Amino acid sequence: MRQLKTWRMIPFLAFTALFLIGCGKGEQFPEETPRCTVYYLNSIGNQLVGSEYKTVETEREGLVQELLTKMTSVPAELDCQSAIPERIETITFRIEENVLYLYADANYSLMNSVQEIFCRAALTKTLTQIEGIDYLSIYCAEQPIVDGAGNPVGMLSASDFVDSIRDVNSFEKTELTLYFANEAGDMLVEEKREVMRNTNTSLEKLIVEQLIEGPEESSAYATLPKDLKLLNISVNESVCSINLDATFLNSTLEVREYIPIYSIVNSLSELSTVSRVQIRINGSQDDVFRDQIPLNTVFERNYEYMEGGEKSQ
Repeated sequence: MRQLKTWRMIPFLAFTALFLIGCGKGEQFPEETPRCTVYYLNSIGNQLVGSEYKTVETEREGLVQELLTKMTSVPAELDCQSAIPERIETITFRIEENVLYLYADANYSLMNSVQEIFCRAALTKTLTQIEGIDYLSIYCAEQPIVDGAGNPVGMLSASDFVDSIRDVNSFEKTELTLYFANEAGDMLVEEKREVMRNTNTSLEKLIVEQLIEGPEESSAYATLPKDLKLLNISVNESVCSINLDATFLNSTLEVREYIPIYSIVNSLSELSTVSRVQIRINGSQDDVFRDQIPLNTVFERNYEYMEGGEKSQ
């Protein structure tokens, strides 16, 4: 096992540097230190609050220590508290490939379920901004943390927390069935994904946002460009109407013309509330996708494009 790095709740010494690299993944700024967002808990303990911060360290291990310490030092101008309880005295960590393993002392288990969810979310949203760290795995006294039902939480990514967490009573884990492209780009492959969501966000919106986020499994490939904007989404009599910006028409992803369409349609059709899908571009249905598929129609789930054969209907 690789050596564990230890972080204790004591202030860092002042750092100085001329040209610094921060949390922006893959970005370098020669004259201005880039910023991360450090997450705190508001004063009444029911919402995460992000605060911009200029990092100093350049190596991953140093950045982990720096950001953990910053999370316990709430800026004076914020009416907030640390999402990490003071009773947690030490956190050790190790990094393996793109996973950061955090080992908190036994005091982590003294948090109630509400505190723990916010702490978990703040750690994940803050630390996965470090370049090369995509997932967190949190342990308490050498044991993987569990949710309120006693189930292991497992790997955490920033996309697990898809909305700002406000009322924890409306914060729940949801399983989605999404369809991405296979390696050849001519068929759809299924990916099951669990995310933490605010129940005030519709499942339809959540699905499209997760498709834009892209696949997590190595056997799946993106069907929608990451800079695509979802302008509006609604459901009426089981027809889901989606309004996208023009980025959808200009995508250069190497997939067959029908794959982006049915990635959306088949994913949304997994919901009991949706049986058909309309796609608009900036409010219009006059466009023809890749000069082959008119959008002035209503699309239904198509099993022909699912890898592995038809699903039972």
